Amino acid sequence: MPQSSQTPHHAIKFSEQVMAFELSHTEFGSNLAAISLPNKLIIGTLRFPEESEEEEFYWQILREIHCDSLCYSLCFAPETSLAKLPKVVTLCAAGGDFLLRIFRTDMQNTDRVQELKGHTSYVNDIAWDSCGEYIASVSDDQSCIVWHSEDNFESTTKFCLASAGVAVKWHVDDPAKLMIAEKKGIIKMYNVKTEQAIMSLESSNIPLMNADWSIHNRFIVTGVGAGNVITWDLRRSSQPIDVKQIHEDCGKIVKISPLTESVTASIGCPDTTLKVNTSKSHIPLVEFSLSLYGGLCWHNHLPYVAAANDRKLCFWKVQIK
Repeated sequence: MPQSSQTPHHAIKFSEQVMAFELSHTEFGSNLAAISLPNKLIIGTLRFPEESEEEEFYWQILREIHCDSLCYSLCFAPETSLAKLPKVVTLCAAGGDFLLRIFRTDMQNTDRVQELKGHTSYVNDIAWDSCGEYIASVSDDQSCIVWHSEDNFESTTKFCLASAGVAVKWHVDDPAKLMIAEKKGIIKMYNVKTEQAIMSLESSNIPLMNADWSIHNRFIVTGVGAGNVITWDLRRSSQPIDVKQIHEDCGKIVKISPLTESVTASIGCPDTTLKVNTSKSHIPLVEFSLSLYGGLCWHNHLPYVAAANDRKLCFWKVQIK
């Protein structure tokens, strides 16, 4: 049965609205979370009941960093690790002033920030490749910029798009392959080494607002447009293999569970509703109305989905078979 009236299993309260957040997927920083509030970034560590002897949910703030602009998208660099001495936490943040900011901290005494200028409009999504060589960013300015970290981000590769870029994802095993989703319903795979498009997907459900590339099955790509969740199989044609209406109105974001490609979480209208669905059923596993949207993310290896709800970061445990 849907959990429509169920409160989140866990929640963290903040003093201000959560603008964006990210859960770390790095090997030695998998319990880290970054939360963007109006004037600062909060970095903390999470532990769920499944990970502790006390079987309790645990949250601890480790660092607060001032930020000059509202951040609407965050991602951890692969080098992020709490196992090193000194500790290394590196974040990329997309600001409302069209800049990317690279935050580096040892979680004790030293915080550094580097601004990357290149976009001329709002940045909708950012992603670090699995080797830490590149950051990719897509914007309303109809471009995707790939920033090269090996030369301090001074050189870039730019892909010109036919409409606003809404999502960007890297292949988890092949850091040369990049997926770029456009608002007009086009998703293209690029080889950043040759700067050539190698495959394209098409959706008639527009505007396409977001897309994700499965970690569990790299042949599966999912997007959300006009309230529908659209799924493609890269081994088949460029047309979707499944189109399922999840939201009555426009969808905002979709994320595929890292544990299985058959479970997706999405947020859409009306009522800014979070829904978690399986590919085999129209009955949601989770359904919950959010008062204010501030992001969506799955935990890397536990069956939890997280969504920001005004001043709270909420977690639901999903029964994934």
